[in-house]
Amino acid sequence: MREHDSFGPATMRRGRRKFDDDEPDFLKRGRPEPALQEDPDLPEAGDRWSSWDGALHGPQPRPEWVRTEYGAVDTELGVLKTGKEADVFLVRRWLPATGQVSMLAAKRYRDGEHRLFHRDAGYLEGRRVRRSREMRAMTNRTAFGKQMIAGQWAAAEFDALGRLWQIGQESGLVRVPYPVQLVGTEVMLEFIGDWETGEAAPRLAQVRSGADELEQLWRQMTDALSVLARSQVAHGDLSPYNMLVHDGRLVLIDLPQIVDVVANPRGAEFIARDVQNVASWFRARGLPIDAAELTDRLLFEAGLR
Repeated sequence: MREHDSFGPATMRRGRRKFDDDEPDFLKRGRPEPALQEDPDLPEAGDRWSSWDGALHGPQPRPEWVRTEYGAVDTELGVLKTGKEADVFLVRRWLPATGQVSMLAAKRYRDGEHRLFHRDAGYLEGRRVRRSREMRAMTNRTAFGKQMIAGQWAAAEFDALGRLWQIGQESGLVRVPYPVQLVGTEVMLEFIGDWETGEAAPRLAQVRSGADELEQLWRQMTDALSVLARSQVAHGDLSPYNMLVHDGRLVLIDLPQIVDVVANPRGAEFIARDVQNVASWFRARGLPIDAAELTDRLLFEAGLR
């Protein structure tokens, strides 16, 4: 397997966002309130013009389906997921002149007073900001500090998705949604699911598989964990609820709490917990999983042993 650079502090500073993981995410039908049609700048079709221009963009080379044209328009098709920190919407971005379409998951974070980033203290160890005032605000959880924390989580995920997507393109051993763009508190990601019906891919926890498919999924799981370890990061909150299964492939989602296992003094603990969470699920379905052996190997690959 080709070696890759680790996710260092410079990597963690670029901006991005998160998928929530606490409940199934089948499409909840229903259109949002229509945009104000009296605005003369609105497109003739669709809810609004594409926000691609001026956004922070994902890594290149971009997938062919990414619509970068200024004439593209966005139409919201419904809610995919509501969560404590953000809501996720299904958005169709299409070019009226040609009919070319891309389907996106638009994740919109709530304002800082309503974000409930659970267990954030442990994840933030090893992440630092340059100004002591900002660090104090984060430590004391002031309103400004909560905004700073949310920004750090957003930056960590957007960067992690971009890096892991690139590694996956090269190695084929890990798959994540392509991070299309970031504008303010909205992140647009590749929609993983049926583009025709708008039905999201099931989470691993929802999949009912036979022994052969389970073994294949576990093999993909260990490959993905190995990629993370060699990159010296841990997912930080890995579970059967934040992995999708699409066309027989595992897709990792929900990465704002990604942990630099070298900078964070609890790095080894996060690796072990990720392994235990997923190993328990596979073991309960009959696979003979040795979580301790896998953890030892990942710690070695991460340079922690």
